Amino acid sequence: MSAATTPSSRPTVTEREARQVAEAAREQDWRKPSFAKELFLGRFRLDLIHPHPLPADDDVQRGEEFLAKLRDFCETKIDGSVIERDARIPDQVITGLKELGAFGMKIDTKYGGLGLTQVYYNKALALVGSANPAIGALLSAHQSIGVPQPLKMFGTQEQKDTFLPRCARTDISAFLLTEPDVGSDPARLATTAVPDGDDYVLDGVKLWTTNGVVADLLVVMARVPKSEGHKGGITAFVVEAASEGVTVENRNAFMGLRGLENGVTRFHRVRVPAANRIGPEGAGLKIALTTLNTGRLSLPAMCVGAGKWCLKIAREWSAVREQWGKPVALHEAVGSKISFIAATTFALEAVLDLSSQMADEDRNDIRIEAALAKLYGSEMACLMADELVQIRGGRGFETAASLEARGERAVPAEQILRDLRINRIFEGSTEIMHLLIAREAVDAHLSVAGDLIDPDKTLADKAKAGAQAGAFYAKWLPKLVAGPGQLPRSYADFHPSAHPDLAAHLRYVERTARKLARSTFYAMSRWQGRMETKQGFLGRIVDIGAELFAMSAACVRAEHLRATGDHGREAYQLADAFCRQSRIRVEELFGRLWTNTDDLDRKVVKGVLGGAYEWLEQGIVDPSGDGPWIADATPGASQRENVHRPIP
Repeated sequence: MSAATTPSSRPTVTEREARQVAEAAREQDWRKPSFAKELFLGRFRLDLIHPHPLPADDDVQRGEEFLAKLRDFCETKIDGSVIERDARIPDQVITGLKELGAFGMKIDTKYGGLGLTQVYYNKALALVGSANPAIGALLSAHQSIGVPQPLKMFGTQEQKDTFLPRCARTDISAFLLTEPDVGSDPARLATTAVPDGDDYVLDGVKLWTTNGVVADLLVVMARVPKSEGHKGGITAFVVEAASEGVTVENRNAFMGLRGLENGVTRFHRVRVPAANRIGPEGAGLKIALTTLNTGRLSLPAMCVGAGKWCLKIAREWSAVREQWGKPVALHEAVGSKISFIAATTFALEAVLDLSSQMADEDRNDIRIEAALAKLYGSEMACLMADELVQIRGGRGFETAASLEARGERAVPAEQILRDLRINRIFEGSTEIMHLLIAREAVDAHLSVAGDLIDPDKTLADKAKAGAQAGAFYAKWLPKLVAGPGQLPRSYADFHPSAHPDLAAHLRYVERTARKLARSTFYAMSRWQGRMETKQGFLGRIVDIGAELFAMSAACVRAEHLRATGDHGREAYQLADAFCRQSRIRVEELFGRLWTNTDDLDRKVVKGVLGGAYEWLEQGIVDPSGDGPWIADATPGASQRENVHRPIP
């Protein structure tokens, strides 16, 4: 059998091997400072984020000019109700966005793009996503994880010259990593790219290919077999979607984002020139993860837009809807929800703008900040949308089309709840984000003491690690006992006269960061090598860090707005409200670090999987259809119609 026809097979890997693949792909070094990394180590480096970094004047002018054009387009050319009804973005809308340059927002002007900063790219996504979230997903998948970003960071000059002008104006791109039986565990990736002369031959099936149905260019992750002259490993390729052997076998449908062009793509003996390989063989997963460091900021951008819309509807509705003689907003049960939406929207925008500006300046390593922004934004946006539905009552559960049909304002509250739900799964589920961030948060500990808990290390290695750990902790631990958070006058700049005292919140962040670091150290000492299995604990550690980061960003943003005379008093009030709400959540999380049902839950899970509680399932019928839980992804020629639909 020739190299071109060698079938692919799904690798069989152990849990340890899977972890090693993920570990090898992550960035190992910290060459730049990181506010969030320091926060998890108990060091509150306010100097890294305050004064709030600002964009250059020409970046602001260029960004604002584009936002004005985009707003006009959204108001006059996009009808979100049509997209929701037809489950498709009209071709003329996509064509109009191309002509506007929206597909080249992040691409350098020398390649025909707009060259917007991360800050203004995110503002544009928030704006267009408020018109219809599926359009935001279309633009984001194309630029944040599609062809432009990997080529910008890892492509050759020839690749940039060839593909970036196309991506800026005419072509739509997609990112293909997930497979029917491979999600966040890429070690089991089955799609292969077998070297054959000057080409690679791709075989395999990719699932949930956002933009894949309409894409012209694809970034495909495939496994290159190790052979003479080939290092092998997971590798990234740019693939022409119109290539022979590429078949879009299905356009998937979801509970939300009904206009999403997401499909199943099969590759059968697809020839890809070696010149289309991005980076060296084996670097694909590292390229994907590095791309996501800033790419993840696109999701919280659309979450911020959703929060702003939820606040607008909550304000307008709660002022006119009366119960028991007064507007529902003035009833505490509803008012607390409105306060939560307003304060959280302010904080999410603060987190997004701060992280984005730091990404633009490239002075700090923001891999943890971007991940926290994605995690926190996606979780809090869902809560805000749920509260809006509750505030609207029965009208919140009713569709906009139904409301309009009976003569009321067509408010798509239930739609925003459905549309936002995927963000807790997109680009790393909440559970995976907890583990990813936790790994980065304990990196300093593993760097000095990791060999102590590695079963493969020799006694000599463990002795050396013990000495290193002793030296590190002898210096680090004493610094977790006291700090500026205990001094009443610390951060006095954040307590101007006649404004709420944000300095008190920053002192709380500083004290709590030290407490968080002590808790992490205690847990590592207690569980050692079993620490990685304590996912409930690690998730709560990360959630505390996310709250502390959001509190810090909210305070810094409020002070910036006060200093520039732009809604300073109101910003301080919102930051104060958010921090007080956040502190309650933090204290609850700390309580649950050590008082929880994690051990009992594991026992119940074993009982569920073992069938001990099957009697509890009696008394129902299961409306699910027949068929396998996971579709067959055996390589081979497609037996289905190609539903690829490129936009002219």
